[in-house]
Amino acid sequence: MEDRILITGAGILCPIGLGKDEVCRRLVAGRGGIGPVRFLDTVHRNYPCGEVPFSDGQMKEMLSVPEGKTVPRTALMGALALREALEDAGLGRDMLPRVAFVSGTTVGGMDVTEKHYPEYLAGTGPVGDIPLHDCRSCSELTASFAGSFGMITTVSTACSSAANAIILGRNLIRAGLFDVVVAGGSESLTRYHFNGFRSLMILDERPCRPFDATRAGLNLGEGAAYLVLERESAARQRGAGACAVLSGCGNACDAYHQTASSPDGEGAFRAMKAALEEAGLEPSAISYINAHGTGTPNNDVSESAAMHRLFGEDLPPVSSTKSFTGHTTSASGSIESVICLLAMEKGFLPVNLGWTTPFEGGVIPVTPGTPGRELRHVLCNAFAFGGNDSSLLYSKL
Repeated sequence: MEDRILITGAGILCPIGLGKDEVCRRLVAGRGGIGPVRFLDTVHRNYPCGEVPFSDGQMKEMLSVPEGKTVPRTALMGALALREALEDAGLGRDMLPRVAFVSGTTVGGMDVTEKHYPEYLAGTGPVGDIPLHDCRSCSELTASFAGSFGMITTVSTACSSAANAIILGRNLIRAGLFDVVVAGGSESLTRYHFNGFRSLMILDERPCRPFDATRAGLNLGEGAAYLVLERESAARQRGAGACAVLSGCGNACDAYHQTASSPDGEGAFRAMKAALEEAGLEPSAISYINAHGTGTPNNDVSESAAMHRLFGEDLPPVSSTKSFTGHTTSASGSIESVICLLAMEKGFLPVNLGWTTPFEGGVIPVTPGTPGRELRHVLCNAFAFGGNDSSLLYSKL
């Protein structure tokens, strides 16, 4: 029988805190992290967002970055989340040459490029910072704070990047290339993608309300999270604890539109169905779905349709925790995976903040006051532009 893939560690930094303990407290208390812009250099301050509660300078101090060294915000956040994940799994620096690191990002070091772009145009910009722009450099910088990994690679599939990084990590273990893979993603807010989403007219000037009839768009967020995936036999051999099993994964691309989801949720339906089939579970086994739930009119109709197609009248509890964090884009799949693991461990249902009014055909999400319950099998959805949709299925040991 093939070894199961265990989750032996996790780390997170997001708008509701640094570390699993703080994030869990905020989730249980129903305290979101969406608010006015603090750190992003933008004139569009009428749009709330979910920023991590630290400046670049504060994060550099936490990581002991030498004064004057340029490090993109994406890498700073990633390094802090990675540090917790490795500590949680009991992985020391001496073990990292036998561990792979798979990180998802799309923005990469764009914040550094934006800072110096006028200088580059004038021919006076710091040439040494140019390599920090691309996604690969952010993954390598993030990893460098922890030590020397046996493999480093980057996944960039927009808002499903971190989820697909986890799937790739699973595949590396299945292929026998590694026993341990650290996988997830990191993404910082930048003017480039903030203005890009604004140009699509899908940003809300109020805190987002996923699945609500009055929803008017998303709030962008940022953050990082990583999971330590480990072959069960290897974890047992080194005496590692585990919090869950990655029991199923699904990825599908309906290629319906460059940015919009299909009305019937075909890609989402196929991704969730594939995850269930891989886990050998019927839809009725799912205890909770952490929906992609962006709060845009299009996504919430499409995702609702997909869930109704798959689960029929027996839809499990659903919520979008983007109402806490904003849409952390490439990092959302791993941030929301950690949230799912916390909910499974503590036996609570993350609520869908801001929801008051259903729309026709929409799901009725978890609201404050809903009692907790045992969560045995949880689905986590992450969907991206172009219909690149992924679902991850976590199960209790």
